[in-house]
Amino acid sequence: MRSVFAFLTVLALAIGPTLAAQADTPADAPADAPATSTAKTRQARLDKLFSDLGRERNEKAAERIAGTIWQAWLDSGSANINLMMLWAQKAMEAQKFDVALDFLDQVTTLDPTYAEGWNRRATVHYMMKNYAKSLADIERTLQLEPRHFGALSGMARIMADTGHKQAALDAWQRVLAIYPMMRSAQSEVSTLSEELAGEGI
Repeated sequence: MRSVFAFLTVLALAIGPTLAAQADTPADAPADAPATSTAKTRQARLDKLFSDLGRERNEKAAERIAGTIWQAWLDSGSANINLMMLWAQKAMEAQKFDVALDFLDQVTTLDPTYAEGWNRRATVHYMMKNYAKSLADIERTLQLEPRHFGALSGMARIMADTGHKQAALDAWQRVLAIYPMMRSAQSEVSTLSEELAGEGI
C-alpha cells in the first residue's frame, strides 16, 4: 500500500500544476468550439499518443508519452470538475479518504462519462481496501476508456492482493499490450509467470 501511495504522490506532483491551471480557466468552451468537435479532436490526439506509446521502445520517452496521456485523461473539460479532482487528490495525499470520496462521488455524478473520475475513485477504494467497490469503478473506467493502463494496473494489484495470480498476470499482460515499456508491469509479469510455473499452472 505504501508503494501505491508513493506512486500517487509522485503522480500528483507531476499533474497537480496542470489541474490547478485548468481549474482557473472558464468552465465553458468557446462558442466556436462545439463539444462534439472538441471531443473528436481530443480522441484523435489520444489515439495518436497511444499509437506512439505502443511503438516506443525507449523507457524515458515512453514515460513522457504516458505522462501526456495522464494529463489528457485528467482534463474533464469542466473547470468545476477539475477543481474537485484537485481537492480529491489533496485529500488523498493527506489520507483523508472519506473526504476524497465525497468529492469523487460528486465528480462521477456530474459527469458519468468522465473516465478519470471513476478511476480516481477506484484508487481511493483500493487504498481503503474496499476491493469490490474498487473493481466496480475500474470496470466502469474501462468501459469508458479500454486503454486505461492505470485502471488495468489497479485491477492487477487487486487480483494479486486477493490471491488470484492468474487474473493478475492477465491484467498486467493487458497493460503491456498498451504500454510495452512500463517497467513495473514487466517486472510483475515476470514474477507472476515464474510463481505460476512453479505451482504447475
